[in-house]
Amino acid sequence: MTAATHAGAVAPETMTMGGAINAGLRRAMQDDDRVVVLGEDVGVLGGVFRVTDGLSREFGADRVVDTPLAESAIVGTAIGLALRGFRPVCEIQFDGFVYPAFDQIVSQLAKLRARSGGRLALPVVIRIPCGGGIGAVEHHSESNEAYFAHTAGLRVVACATPHDAHHMIRQAIDLDDPVIFFEPKRRYWDKGPVGPEPGLDLDRARVLRVGDDCTLVAYGPSVGTALAASAAAAEDGYSVGVLDARTLSPLDVDALVSAARRSRRMVVVHEASTFLGLGAEIAAAVTERCFEELAAPVLRVGAWDLPYPPARVEDEFLPDVDRVLDAVDRVLGYQRGR
Repeated sequence: MTAATHAGAVAPETMTMGGAINAGLRRAMQDDDRVVVLGEDVGVLGGVFRVTDGLSREFGADRVVDTPLAESAIVGTAIGLALRGFRPVCEIQFDGFVYPAFDQIVSQLAKLRARSGGRLALPVVIRIPCGGGIGAVEHHSESNEAYFAHTAGLRVVACATPHDAHHMIRQAIDLDDPVIFFEPKRRYWDKGPVGPEPGLDLDRARVLRVGDDCTLVAYGPSVGTALAASAAAAEDGYSVGVLDARTLSPLDVDALVSAARRSRRMVVVHEASTFLGLGAEIAAAVTERCFEELAAPVLRVGAWDLPYPPARVEDEFLPDVDRVLDAVDRVLGYQRGR
C-alpha cells in the first residue's frame, strides 16, 4: 500500500481486479500457511487470466498446485484437504468447466457440515471466472450462479470492483463454510482503488448510488452496465440508484427491501438467462415484503433464454444499457389497474 495520509489512514492503491484478487490471495497465504491454491495452470503459468501469477514462485509448488484437467478431482482433493485442516482455494479455469465437479460440490461439499451435525468444517473456496464479454467460444462464457445459489450449504458471492475483489476473497478464505466465488472475467482488467479495510461483511450488499425514482440491482459483470444506465438516466433527469448485491446466497434482503421502499421501483440486471435466474428470487423477496409500497412490478433484464451464442453476436445476447433503460422506462410509466 501507499504511504499513510495526514490523518494516519492508508491511501487506496489503484489495482486491476485481477491484480486485486492476486494480492488478496497472496496476503491470505502469508497470514496462514494452511491456505493452498490448486487448479489447472495456476502455478507455473499463473492461471489463464494470470490471477495467480507469482504465487508459485513465492510459496512453492506444495502450496500452489498445478492439477490435471479434472475438475471433479480438483474439488474432491480440496474437500479432503479441508477435512485435514487446510484451507484450499480452487480455481475453475472457466465457468463452463465447473460441471464435471458439480456432483462433488452439491453432493459432498455443500452437505458434509450438516451431515456431521456441524462437527466438520469445510473451508473451501471455489473461484469461478464467470460471464461473457471477452469473445470466447462455447463453454467459456457461462453465468451459472443460480445452480449454486439454489444449493443449501453453499455461500455464493460475486465481486464487481477491485476493492471488493481483494477483500471478499480474503473474507471467503477466512470462513469455515464453502464459498463459490464468482469473478467477472471481462472486468479483470478494470482498474480501481483498493482501500485497506473491507468496509462490509461478506454477506452484505453495497449501495453504489442512491436513487429516488428507481433502483437497479446487479452483481458481478452487470454492475458496470447498471452504473452506465444510471448515468444515462441522470442525463434525462431521473434519479436511478444502483445496488451491488455482492452476496447471492444468502441474499441481503434487508438492503434490497430498503432500496425498494426508497425508490418504489426496481429492475434486476444479470447476465444469466432471465428464466429462473437470481432476478426471479430477488423480485419475489422484494414483492413479498413491499407489495403495497411498490409503484410497479419488479422487472428483470437478463440474457436471452438460449445457449450462449458465437462471440460475434454476444453483444446482442447480453443485457446492455439500452435494454436496462427500456426496463426503467417501463417501471416509471407503469400505472396500476392498466
